[in-house]
Amino acid sequence: MKSFPLSFSSEKVKYILCTDGCCMIDRRMGTYGYPIEIQALFFMAMKCALSVLKKDLEGKAFFERIEKRLHALTFHLRTYFRIDQEQLNDIYRFKTEEYSDVAVNKFNVIPDSIPEWIFGFMLARGGYFVGNVSPGRMDFRWFAFGQLHLNSFIVAMESHEWRIVTGCNPKNPRWSYHNGGSWPVLLWLLTAACFKSGRPHFARRAIELAETRLLKDQWPEFYDGRLGRFIWKQAQKFQTWSIAGYLVAKMLLENPSHLSSLSLEEDKAI
Repeated sequence: MKSFPLSFSSEKVKYILCTDGCCMIDRRMGTYGYPIEIQALFFMAMKCALSVLKKDLEGKAFFERIEKRLHALTFHLRTYFRIDQEQLNDIYRFKTEEYSDVAVNKFNVIPDSIPEWIFGFMLARGGYFVGNVSPGRMDFRWFAFGQLHLNSFIVAMESHEWRIVTGCNPKNPRWSYHNGGSWPVLLWLLTAACFKSGRPHFARRAIELAETRLLKDQWPEFYDGRLGRFIWKQAQKFQTWSIAGYLVAKMLLENPSHLSSLSLEEDKAI
């Protein structure tokens, strides 16, 4: 079990290959391939392993393999998953069917596959990690795990795309459940990210907004709508993880030093 995820195969990329519905999104939502959530969890697992492995002969061998895999994973995520306005424009101008070591469009992404919404979503400054990258396919959706937001991802699928990708799943209409729903459990992750990026005021505001609704709404599993204001009939009430997400967020707000228990120090080497 320790060796399997660390083995370098003949694949070009060094991520973990996944089937659809293998992560928080456990239904057909087009998350097959190399979803950012799984790669972020894999990164964290390897970082944690470095801190708990014994410093004996066997442990040293795993240390070397883990560090090698971490460097490879980090390079590929930063190079192929992260996009900003400049990178988006490069993709928009990509040539296709390039076959050489100097190919610019290494995954043969078709420019016509770029969704219309991203041109208004992308800011002039900054960027984000796309949801998925694999041969011939780039999923431009913003996924929650891996970069934090109260929505499971942005933008919601609808109409023909929803029918094809989800198989007309009635539990995943647009801006609901896994299809862009807002999940209170993600509040603690958002809070941690705010403190890590030096923006505690964003976390404070998010918690204040949550406090006006969660108790009154009986701690729902998720909210519906683009702005997350409605509770769908299938959203369960008094969810333990919704309560836990709020409590951990509140704990971090009151004592930011607890963040060290939930995150690792940045490694300048990678």
